[in-house]
Amino acid sequence: MTTLDQLNGTYVIDPTHSQIGFVARHAMVTKVRGSFTEYSGQAVTGPDLADAKIDVTVQMASVDTRNADRDGHLRTGDFFSVEEFPEMTFTSTSVEKAGEDALRVTGDLTIKGTTRPITLDLDFQGAATDPNGNERIGFEGSTTINRKDYGVNFHAALESGGVLVSDKIQLELEVSAIKQA
Repeated sequence: MTTLDQLNGTYVIDPTHSQIGFVARHAMVTKVRGSFTEYSGQAVTGPDLADAKIDVTVQMASVDTRNADRDGHLRTGDFFSVEEFPEMTFTSTSVEKAGEDALRVTGDLTIKGTTRPITLDLDFQGAATDPNGNERIGFEGSTTINRKDYGVNFHAALESGGVLVSDKIQLELEVSAIKQA
């Protein structure tokens, strides 16, 4: 069984077996889930995990909440302003073990031209060789951000109190990455 300490090389996200998504409270009574369908990323690791580097780029226009009207609204200036800011990026600044099968990844998240540090706690799901001979690794994790910290300021108050969209947004990752030759 492969451990975190044995990961060494360049791993590229396989978008057909991964998901980058988010969860927001809607009308303060339910949650809306969404994901992005176009993204790329890689992790480069060496003998020392502390030297690992992770970069991810998400195409914001690929947002998908299973509702075309809502997706269209998310692409506007009320939310993502995808014409002006087509990408969300993450670049790690530190990677450290947070347990036998966990990583704590700190880095810079950029949304709508605003960059702020975040920390992701990732659980290592393991490593395997797939039927095509690809060496794969898997990670899952999440973090919570405040959308207003990134200039996503849409606000609609409800008659019953509260707001239409929560300020706190949970980012969720399920990543399968393939080791490069």
